Amino acid sequence: MSQLDIKFVAADMDGTLLDENSQLNPDFFDIYQQLENKGILFAAASGRQYYSLIDTFAPVKDNMLFVAENGTLVMHQGQELYSCEIDKPSIKNIIQLARSIEGAHIVLCGKKSAYIETKDSAAIEEFAKYYHRCEYVTDLLSVEDDFIKVAICHFGGSEELVYPAFHQAFGKTHQVVVSAKIWLDVMNAKASKGAAIEHLQQSLGFTYEQTMSFGDYLNDLEMLKVSYHSYAMENAHPVVKETARFSAPSNAEAGVFTIIKEQLLD
Repeated sequence: MSQLDIKFVAADMDGTLLDENSQLNPDFFDIYQQLENKGILFAAASGRQYYSLIDTFAPVKDNMLFVAENGTLVMHQGQELYSCEIDKPSIKNIIQLARSIEGAHIVLCGKKSAYIETKDSAAIEEFAKYYHRCEYVTDLLSVEDDFIKVAICHFGGSEELVYPAFHQAFGKTHQVVVSAKIWLDVMNAKASKGAAIEHLQQSLGFTYEQTMSFGDYLNDLEMLKVSYHSYAMENAHPVVKETARFSAPSNAEAGVFTIIKEQLLD
């Protein structure tokens, strides 16, 4: 007998659902099937690209929900349920500022693909982890697509070396969020994993109290705030631990699976 009336579960990927080697535990697919049998929706809620997520979850990609690109694109069965775009003038200004920061590498995220203009091998290797559909272009400002996010990678640390400039320039007009130690995302001011999940609550008919979510980093805060059953991983950023209502074992200990089994599965 399930202890909780949960209709929707969302889990961040890196540092949360994935282990310390960024791998998905093979047990996931059995747990996913059990949730589906109980009528519980499961979504991967990630800063990762949609095309990366469907590769990771290939066996169940035709049924699963994907809250991709930090909530700027929600996909189900190949159909867009929600998106939050950035206007072209803002894209230009964001790219120009990122170009001015030494050591910063830019990923321009569109609905069709991601786009890069760097040839730095370390950056390209890093990008490949999260963007499975990615094109090299000579000038990001010449790309035509519907843009949903600009991601900036800095191996020296995004919170220290990228966030201050972007917070000052775009903090009042856009969503500027440190999504990992070396990543920062700039999005529409209304965009977040939380906004995407609120849209799903309204459109699919489940409530705040019927929502469970798991996260570890600052881009998960809004998602945790719209979920009554909000869990911070043991390895989470201190601010995430302060925000979440509950705690879960670390991603290295398969904490998401532990809580789901305890709280939702017989």
